[in-house]
Amino acid sequence: MSKAFTPKPGRPGVITANDLREGFNVWMCEEGWTPDPRQATLYEDEAIAELALLKAVGQSDKVVGPYLVEAKAGPNGPEPVHFREAFRQKGPSNYFHGIQADCAQKPESANV
Repeated sequence: MSKAFTPKPGRPGVITANDLREGFNVWMCEEGWTPDPRQATLYEDEAIAELALLKAVGQSDKVVGPYLVEAKAGPNGPEPVHFREAFRQKGPSNYFHGIQADCAQKPESANV
């Protein structure tokens, strides 16, 4: 298991999870959860981030698997630092074809 991320000044983070009903990635914001990662709350204080994460874990009727992930401040809101999170922001994968849903073109050879 990888070491848990701890936000701090100069190395902020956001809280992400999966929407329980739809299965899409969501990010914690002041109003609750958003599918737009640019609206996520950016945490630099470890204690505040941990309290927010506890709140997220307590929302098991809405989300599953909440965790803190490193992010950076961008001109339009938080941006991913790692490839995995950038990939998650693109939306769900089309698991049958193994490609991102927004890039999916049904191959003519697929018999679905």
